[in-house]
Amino acid sequence: MDYQAGVSGVDIVPETRGEEEDVSSSRSRGWGQALRQRWRQIALIAIVVVLLPYVLIVLYAPSFIHPISTLMLRDLVLFRGYDRQWVAFEDISPNLVRSVMMSEDGQFCIHDGVDWVQMRGVVTDALEGESTRGASTIPMQTAKNLFLWNGRSFIRKGMELPLALAADFVWSKQRMMELYLNVAEWGPGIYGAEAAARHHFGVPAAKLTRRQAALLAVSLPNPIERNAGKPGRGLRSLASLIERRASRSGEYIKCLYE
Repeated sequence: MDYQAGVSGVDIVPETRGEEEDVSSSRSRGWGQALRQRWRQIALIAIVVVLLPYVLIVLYAPSFIHPISTLMLRDLVLFRGYDRQWVAFEDISPNLVRSVMMSEDGQFCIHDGVDWVQMRGVVTDALEGESTRGASTIPMQTAKNLFLWNGRSFIRKGMELPLALAADFVWSKQRMMELYLNVAEWGPGIYGAEAAARHHFGVPAAKLTRRQAALLAVSLPNPIERNAGKPGRGLRSLASLIERRASRSGEYIKCLYE
């Protein structure tokens, strides 16, 4: 009797261990699936972020499209506002076009978006531990202004190069220059040639003199500290140099005025 009772006692003990393992395994699979789904969502967002600028390059090709830069978007988000009055390429003084080209990108009409000679020099200097000089072309700066962010970063530069090549392939040189001169920053909240000309000199972009254009051109690398309307001695000296180069730029700007 006692033996049977013992057996009976064992028989009525619930077998729950296997069920607990099944529940634990099910939870693990659930967490794994959720994690994989989250990573897929992150990967999809990353792909969209990377590919979106290339779609926008195509959308920005028509002349009636007037895009804003990432800095303008920042000013809107921070409720600071900005001054930008779009102006067609034909309504921008050739003085400004020549000065900006000779100051920012003398090989603009020749290269395919990237000045590889200058770029190799920068890479060589960096590998040798020397301070690097700027090698940004107008297409690279336009891509940065429209799609990327300010500041030195290898990640940004790596994104900037293919964007510049794609933009130079899709846009005409004239459209490229039109976009650049309408999104470039020329002071806090001052964007584009028209707003810059009126803010600093009280004239429209079409009426800029050679001197005024040169001052605007040399202020581009640092428009916050370099005030084209109130230039110091160093800025005036740079402007004189660019003014002389611009006066001899006939062969360099044929792609824009032929």
